[in-house]
Amino acid sequence: MKLLKILAVFCALSLAPFSQAEQMKQLGAWDVHYIALTSSFLTPEVARTYGIQRSKYNALVNISVLDSATQAPQNVLVSGTATDLMGRSQPLEFKEITEGKAIYYIATLSFRYEEEIKFDIKLSKGNTEQRLRFQQKLYIE
Repeated sequence: MKLLKILAVFCALSLAPFSQAEQMKQLGAWDVHYIALTSSFLTPEVARTYGIQRSKYNALVNISVLDSATQAPQNVLVSGTATDLMGRSQPLEFKEITEGKAIYYIATLSFRYEEEIKFDIKLSKGNTEQRLRFQQKLYIE
């Protein structure tokens, strides 16, 4: 819950001028919550705990998938890519984090400038597959 709380506070306080505080899309029977932010916003303790390199040139993508009807966390396979506006693409390698009943998936990516990044994330569980696509401007801090 530590990482989730930090991300929630960050969203509410810091991201409000740049985008919506909560980013969520309903995809089929799932509510998919997502955010991308510069990893330097994480505290050193949280970054160490989850093996995330803090840097103004690294971003963190956080995805959580809930059942739309029950709001129960879903254990899914997550993969994807991040593409800048020049068409340079990098794969995202997601790591599953479980804290209590919460399940979320994090991946990191590098960037060099204030960049608009397009994310294409595949979520799958059994025979169900959904695509989360969003675009986020990343800022160097």
